[in-house]
Amino acid sequence: MQIIISNHSKEPIYEQIIQQVKAMILTGELVEGAPIPSMRNLAKDLQISVITTKRAYEELEKEGFIYSIVGKGSYVAEQNLEMIKEKKQKVIEEQLATVIANSKEIGLSLSDLQQLIKILYEE
Repeated sequence: MQIIISNHSKEPIYEQIIQQVKAMILTGELVEGAPIPSMRNLAKDLQISVITTKRAYEELEKEGFIYSIVGKGSYVAEQNLEMIKEKKQKVIEEQLATVIANSKEIGLSLSDLQQLIKILYEE
């Protein structure tokens, strides 16, 4: 499991870990039942505090992405991928509604907005 932490990101480190683990699960890179590194090992590999990895793992467990067995480790939980994708799509729709409203406020045309989205999507 490869996680890349950006010191230049405005997002807290624990959030960066959460988002990357979720992405690996959603794309199938991490499959159900697969072990993930211990909090200590991940902290050591990323050269961050164990408290940070603990917070990320607790959030992932609370959201149902992983589960932990005391003395054994943490593992990828069974996922209802359709439900997760549906929730993600709803978030995207809400964010796009905000983008569209902001675009209209500054007079950005639909074609300009589409071009901008295409450029960003292809990066």
